Amino acid sequence: MLFAGAGTVATTALALFLRLPDATVDLTAWNHWPLPSFDDDSLPAGADSGPVLVTVEYDVAPENAREFVKALRRYGRIRRRDGAMRWGMFRDLEKPDRYVETFIVVSWAEHLRQHDRFTHADRELEERLYRLIRGSPTVRHLVSAGTDR
Repeated sequence: MLFAGAGTVATTALALFLRLPDATVDLTAWNHWPLPSFDDDSLPAGADSGPVLVTVEYDVAPENAREFVKALRRYGRIRRRDGAMRWGMFRDLEKPDRYVETFIVVSWAEHLRQHDRFTHADRELEERLYRLIRGSPTVRHLVSAGTDR
């Protein structure tokens, strides 16, 4: 208990001399992703349909592959933070320049909320990722065929 008390006093004293930086992070929503268009009949249980599998295909030049994989790993943390239950990154064996990102969200409603959770601070990483790819990524949304709620 004596050491815990001394640590508390020392930490408080250090706070007077060592201030946190004034850097601020813009956490306002940045919803720039277009939503897919589909028939209302595609979601039999409405917004509760799920789980939803989202795939994103990237075309990456070989000289950018290492940096791309590192950036995509950081992007995976953002996906999980924003509600993905599972996240993965794969490389196509038949077309080595193709990388596929996958993530699963519990429902279509949760995926729509993911769009609102992406912040301006996350935009910097996304822009870095997009500088490493050729063209635009291909996004697909798949809803479970047999386990709608």
